[in-house]
Amino acid sequence: MEFRRLGHSGLFVSELSYGNWLTHDRTGAGACVAAALDAGITTFHTAAAWGEGAAETTLAHALDGVRRADLVLCTGVFWPEGPGPNDGGLSRKHLVDSLHGSLRRLRTDYVDVYQLLRFDYQTPLEETFTALSDLVRQGKILYVGTAEWTAEQILRASTLAAELRVPLIANQPHYSMLWRVPEAQVMPVCQRAGIGQFASLPMAQGILTGKYRPGHLPPDSRAAGDAEARGAVWPLLHEPLLDRVALLRGVAEDAGLTMAQLAIAWTLQNQNVASAVAGASTPAQIAENAKAAGTALGLDVLTQIDELLGSFIQTDPRLSFAPARYRGA
Repeated sequence: MEFRRLGHSGLFVSELSYGNWLTHDRTGAGACVAAALDAGITTFHTAAAWGEGAAETTLAHALDGVRRADLVLCTGVFWPEGPGPNDGGLSRKHLVDSLHGSLRRLRTDYVDVYQLLRFDYQTPLEETFTALSDLVRQGKILYVGTAEWTAEQILRASTLAAELRVPLIANQPHYSMLWRVPEAQVMPVCQRAGIGQFASLPMAQGILTGKYRPGHLPPDSRAAGDAEARGAVWPLLHEPLLDRVALLRGVAEDAGLTMAQLAIAWTLQNQNVASAVAGASTPAQIAENAKAAGTALGLDVLTQIDELLGSFIQTDPRLSFAPARYRGA
């Protein structure tokens, strides 16, 4: 496993991070985390609202016995965690309540990176970052990150963070060889502000692994899973897109990689990306994905990818992440 510095901070993260958004409730979740540790992965992503707290609880159980200082634990806040009007968003009250719940479920005194999973249009940004400043001074948060924020929102946040001495060092956009929207505006703003990227969904919900073919849904895939998993991947099951993705198999084989490794390695070619965040349903997938770390892709490979995917590549900075928009002309 290779490691990269996150933004301009002194924090190093593994080039591959393990995220348990859709895999925390599987019976093999513990085995997957063990495989991640065996592969040298030290960076783990979860969130308070995932599985109504089950994602954090499951991760803590799987990491039991691992030295805390060896881990980079990232959890996030924004999505509703209950029925009340203050159970979601980025208000001071919800930030404090949610963080304390996360610390309890994760069985830790602090979170390495506390991520603001979406922008809150109903709460003043000053309120959010003043609360974060207090929590940082209390030692409960070491660093702060954003996720799926626009360039303008990140710019405002970085200004406030500097004033309030909040170490804002991370952003987590959806980013893959199909979805390159962050490249035009978000990544340049982040680079100037010293913010690194956790690249989310580098395999585009599994589409870039090549396991989905027209008319064929693997029975153990997300497309055959629960409602949340199906909702994430079904908009991408577009036959012309799947046909194009299938052409990448030859590119991967020529490079000595699996298609999953090619997809992850592609995201890591961007030097603003500190780590690619991926989940897995089996330990074997973790071991396979981890081999993408440290892989350099030549210009010929990158050019072939661009030519084969063509109009299915999304780059328009006006777009926000929406899987259906992968559909090319």
